[in-house]
Amino acid sequence: MFLLAALLLCGAPAGAQEPVTTPSSIGPLSVETVAGGLRSPWGLTFLPDGRMLVTERPGQLRIVSMSGTVSAPVAGVPPVFARGQGGLLDVALAPDFDSSRLVYLAYAEPREGASGTSVARGRLVEQDGSARLDDVQVIFRQSPATGGSNHYGSRLVFARDGTLFVTLGDRYSLRDQAQNLGNHIGKVVHIAADGAVPGDNPFRERNGARPEIWSYGHRNVQGAALDPATGHLWTIEHGARGGDELNRPEAGKNYGWPVISYGRDYSGAALGEGTEKAGMEQPVKYWDPSFAPSGLAFYTGTLMPQWKGDLFTGGLAGTRLVRLRLDGVRDQVAEEEVLLADLNARIRDVRQGPDGALWLLTDDPSNGRLLRVAPAD
Repeated sequence: MFLLAALLLCGAPAGAQEPVTTPSSIGPLSVETVAGGLRSPWGLTFLPDGRMLVTERPGQLRIVSMSGTVSAPVAGVPPVFARGQGGLLDVALAPDFDSSRLVYLAYAEPREGASGTSVARGRLVEQDGSARLDDVQVIFRQSPATGGSNHYGSRLVFARDGTLFVTLGDRYSLRDQAQNLGNHIGKVVHIAADGAVPGDNPFRERNGARPEIWSYGHRNVQGAALDPATGHLWTIEHGARGGDELNRPEAGKNYGWPVISYGRDYSGAALGEGTEKAGMEQPVKYWDPSFAPSGLAFYTGTLMPQWKGDLFTGGLAGTRLVRLRLDGVRDQVAEEEVLLADLNARIRDVRQGPDGALWLLTDDPSNGRLLRVAPAD
């Protein structure tokens, strides 16, 4: 593991700033604050022209230029439950966005005194300097809704065939339900682009099971990405006190939470039945102590060719960017590198930009930042 440092960026004003440099295994990196003043930014995706859609957890969707200009809120975003960890979460473009203009949002939805993770889609319309979502439809609702404001998930990842993976948290108070196939608590679900159930889902024909479920026994998955080399889904999830997990969820499999875990409860008490049990999958990698991973991206660019094929994830409690190199079979981690360890910022999302740089969101209620990470000149 390489332990690396970055210059401290705390207290920086909103807007673009001169880049700072920090070392890495491929030489000095430039870390540029492209935009600031964002309110708890959570999800990021790139439009075809290089601009970005960025979600803010209080409920705003923004369009941000690559030079850092931040738009007024996009109209038409559905109401969100913006309390605790809830609010407007991930954003993704439909695979046919160029023709459909469809944008997908994952968010905590208010529901009659409770809330739950939902997915909506709408058509992005830009006209006369403003933007809105038209024809917004909710295509999926996590069931059941519950009180509290924790552990919503939630990331959106399109598979190669145009179907959609959605990660769903255990809502904290319902963690035992992550083992129950009769609900969506602590699950990864797999749906068609319109919310329908694909014909090859593993529990589609099982009585009493929710047909949308792909895998189960998850705690709070806040990072997900599709391996460009294999098409397999990868996820990364929060443990409690320790036990963060990197997984490669497969159809119908049980990833153990809360029966098995490499962490302990926040009280210090042991969790479940230990770290292994027949019929339950082991993580590809776990971390103890926890660094609260969020965001997950495979690097495929040529700007930093030494890192091609590697995974990147951010850290919230453990403020850092983590690089993971997979082995030749692409089912185990062969190398780990910690980057930006002295950034002193909670990294919420990680994406590769069309320019080949890594683009990061830092989590702060009033001065969240959009960062660009690339080789220093």
